[in-house]
Amino acid sequence: MRTRSIALAGAAMITGAVLGSMLAPRPTGAVSKEMIQLQEQISQLLQGQQSLRSAVDSNNASLRTLVQQSLDQTNALSARMDALQKSVGESNANGEAKIDGMASQTQGISDNLQDVQARVGKLASQMNDIQSTLQSIDGRLAGGAVPTTAPSGGAASPPTGGGMNSAPPLTGGPSASSGGGNAGPAGGLAGPAADTLYQNALRDFTTGKYDMAQQEFGDYVKNYPNTDLASNAQFYIGEISYQQGNYKDAIGQYNLVLNNYPQSYKLSASLLKKGMAELELGMKATGIRDLKEVVRRFPGSDESRRASAKLKELGVGATTTRAAH
Repeated sequence: MRTRSIALAGAAMITGAVLGSMLAPRPTGAVSKEMIQLQEQISQLLQGQQSLRSAVDSNNASLRTLVQQSLDQTNALSARMDALQKSVGESNANGEAKIDGMASQTQGISDNLQDVQARVGKLASQMNDIQSTLQSIDGRLAGGAVPTTAPSGGAASPPTGGGMNSAPPLTGGPSASSGGGNAGPAGGLAGPAADTLYQNALRDFTTGKYDMAQQEFGDYVKNYPNTDLASNAQFYIGEISYQQGNYKDAIGQYNLVLNNYPQSYKLSASLLKKGMAELELGMKATGIRDLKEVVRRFPGSDESRRASAKLKELGVGATTTRAAH
């Protein structure tokens, strides 16, 4: 028992010594060193966090700048596209107006050429008539002789064709010329006053003096309604209304050409521009019908090609069914 008590007391002493050494405070130097290391680590963490925050802020600023630049470029591009679309629209409108103007000027030149050709042809015909008459007179003068026998109880009769008084009137003279008066018959030549009036009107029309040209063409139709150029003058009155955007009046003027001048050179052009004016007024069905009629009645003409192009633009076929007679 005693030995056992001694052993237990020794064990308790050893245990107490161990526990005391473990619970005893550490030296001051060791604690300070660990605190310093901990502070350094915390400081490094704070610096790293600050650097990361600066980098994130810098990246965000750069990203915002790039986004703003992209938005600015997108807005600028959109503005340019709008301006380009507007410019294209205006160019198309101006182009169509210029094409119509050029077509009208070309028609004016063509009318001048047709007028000159018609006048040359009529003058050539008159010259042929005069030449035939002169040849007939020369033949009578060359072959005529005083008869060897005279009627009983009277003086000898004058030789056949022996004088100018016996010659028939010249068909090319003023009395037979259709242009000798102010309003010659249809197909005739107009007088100098009519020629001057028409040429002045056509010149004013081709130079854009529409008001003056309209008055002059109206005077021509009023004063010289039976000449070859009366239908042309009537057509150009319609053209002036069309160019000025007065499509309703233009349709009325084109109808006058179609109804009053069935042999006019301007029938195809009048029907074409009538259809165009109807389309401008929103009369789509009527306009398409008239354009198809141009293709049917005047195949191969320039007006037929323009009508076909317009119908194609509208998505309509140019074929039409011929009305039964």
